[in-house]
Amino acid sequence: MTTEGEKQPDLPISELASPESEGAVEAPGAGDEPGEAALTELQQLKEAARFATPERAAMVVEALLFAAEKPLDLAMLEEATQFSRELLESALASLQSAYAAGSRGVILVDLGGRWQLRTEPQVAMYVRRMLQVKPLRLTRAALETLAIIAYRQPITRPEMEDLRGVDCGAVTKALLERKLIRILGKKDEPGRPLIFGTTKEFLELFNLRDLTQLPTLREFQELSEESRKIVEDEAPRPVAAGLADLAQDPAAEERMIQSTAESESALEQLENAIDRADESSKSTATVLAPPPVPEPPKAE
Repeated sequence: MTTEGEKQPDLPISELASPESEGAVEAPGAGDEPGEAALTELQQLKEAARFATPERAAMVVEALLFAAEKPLDLAMLEEATQFSRELLESALASLQSAYAAGSRGVILVDLGGRWQLRTEPQVAMYVRRMLQVKPLRLTRAALETLAIIAYRQPITRPEMEDLRGVDCGAVTKALLERKLIRILGKKDEPGRPLIFGTTKEFLELFNLRDLTQLPTLREFQELSEESRKIVEDEAPRPVAAGLADLAQDPAAEERMIQSTAESESALEQLENAIDRADESSKSTATVLAPPPVPEPPKAE
């Protein structure tokens, strides 16, 4: 027992629901209706939320994120825990600090107000190997179409095909099946073509909070230059260096001359073989189809 005004300890739900707890609701019996049981559980959650500490809230939210198959937003967490929004935001901030990128094998990702525990990208290969799964791969055509939709949405299929120059029917269908794009409606123009846009699954796949996080054209250009520099730095033997070494090799010219002579000889032998084959074909055609015998002149 605690005196009035004294903060009660953070008790688990099972203890709050026990008959010894003051003001606790009795557990439903075997003959109770399902609706009454659900109501009783809700009352237990509300009672436990009254005395939840930030540490307790972080534990509960961590367990929910671990068990969830999809990202959870604040509304889902409020419904599941009955905690206040302020307590949940504090718990998420604490977990985000604990699961910061690069510190553990699991990270907490913010997907535009929806939260999910994910494998740290640096260790993803080990998880894939253990689970024997392959990462999601998109074809070049699918990536091109998806990029067009992401940057130009809402967009119709004829507009996609006008930009790509090829038919986009099969690619659009595949992206719809993977739930990376969705139908937003129909455009108010002749033919009423469908208009498409990206989905929440698209944001989750590319780890984006919203579409404003998509890189700009300038960032693409800078990334290309940076990538080119990385390739040049990491390449063990750049092409230019190889050409320079070849020019300084005294035996390189002799090898090139010999290689050229061998190529010309092989080409000449091939041409001779083709000529012989043509002559043989003509001889065979003459034997199989002799010229027609002229008809004798008719008597007058």
